[in-house]
Amino acid sequence: MTKAPARHSETSVDRLILDRWSPYAFTPAPIGDAELLSFLDAGRWAPSAYNSQPWRFIYARRDTADWERFLSWLIPFNHSWAQNASAVVYVASHTVMDIGQAEPVPAPTHAFDTGAAAVLVQLQLNRAGWAAHPISGFDHDLARAGLELPEDYALDAAIIIGRPGDADVLPEKLRGRNVPSSRRPLADVAFAGRFPAQDAD
Repeated sequence: MTKAPARHSETSVDRLILDRWSPYAFTPAPIGDAELLSFLDAGRWAPSAYNSQPWRFIYARRDTADWERFLSWLIPFNHSWAQNASAVVYVASHTVMDIGQAEPVPAPTHAFDTGAAAVLVQLQLNRAGWAAHPISGFDHDLARAGLELPEDYALDAAIIIGRPGDADVLPEKLRGRNVPSSRRPLADVAFAGRFPAQDAD
């Protein structure tokens, strides 16, 4: 397998964070239920408003009865590379929370909290030598129906998990994209005091 070029930051960002990226190339390999659950367990420890823990992970592992069904909801582009992965995890969030009131109340940070949980999952599996590629490209209506997701849950994303593979397994048009992506400069995303004025066109 070709080693990905290392990322660098102008600050002291930990290598665990810099080395996380989203490959397209995976080696078809099974993943055990216990090992996958150990990665998902990392997400369980994310912070959340009122400790409401809105995240839910619904998964299918390669070579199990649900595998082809979970893959079938992906758009063709994502299906073309994700079929070589080891697991597909759909990530949902509870849009209401029970904080001791008579009725559940809206959870305005459900997506923010669930995103934090999803990042912890990715960091945990990356440290263990696995890789993940989060995606939004799937048929949300079909996936919701297939997952039997209740109405008060949002379907936020899916995470494709597998052993990193060689780019040669990919369609030719994808091979050049199987490298860590760059990021905007820090000055473009972090501002002191107020949002910067936007230049008029």
